[in-house]
Amino acid sequence: MPSPKSARQPVGRYERVRRLALTLPGVEDGTSYGTPALKVRGKVLARLRDEDGALVIKVGTMMERDFLLAHESDVFFITEHYREYPSVLVRLDVVSESTMIELLEAAWRRAAPKKLIAEYDALKTAAQVLTTQ
Repeated sequence: MPSPKSARQPVGRYERVRRLALTLPGVEDGTSYGTPALKVRGKVLARLRDEDGALVIKVGTMMERDFLLAHESDVFFITEHYREYPSVLVRLDVVSESTMIELLEAAWRRAAPKKLIAEYDALKTAAQVLTTQ
């Protein structure tokens, strides 16, 4: 879960979110409801809302969603349409890059095939070992 009140530079625009997401294995551009979306193996990770330029992204649980809404209401919000779903709307002009990366990776882990996740984790572990030597 992203840490609340991160003081880093805001992501700003969908194109930046897109570039961050495309660093994850298997992520590709797509559309959802006629808007730009990010997908992994055909499953939507996030999509842009035309109405307000916010990003729609699934989170793990309703409890996680409610936590984000309560602790970072300047960054996360929902509309009546999303009231029953474990998703949040993200204000791209406010969300920090580090928080966006955490959200994207968590959404990716929920949607990606287990084999792809295992390969990614093995590469991350190897990279960490190399940087500590």
